[in-house]
Amino acid sequence: MAFRDFASFTSSSIQALRYDEETLVLQVIFNNGGMYEYYDVSARVAEEFDRSESKGGFLAANVKGHYRYSRV
Repeated sequence: MAFRDFASFTSSSIQALRYDEETLVLQVIFNNGGMYEYYDVSARVAEEFDRSESKGGFLAANVKGHYRYSRV
């Protein structure tokens, strides 16, 4: 996979976000060390996530419960 890192941001719960446009996999790395991959996430959703003011809010409203995922 060829992940692209999102722009730098500050979040109380999320450490980093990465996206692979080829496989449509979104990786979310939490401050507590947990890492999850969300599958079949469109490039449009990933771009909106990258531009969002609140990463945790966007994750809760637009990713969790909408996409298959697994803990890595």
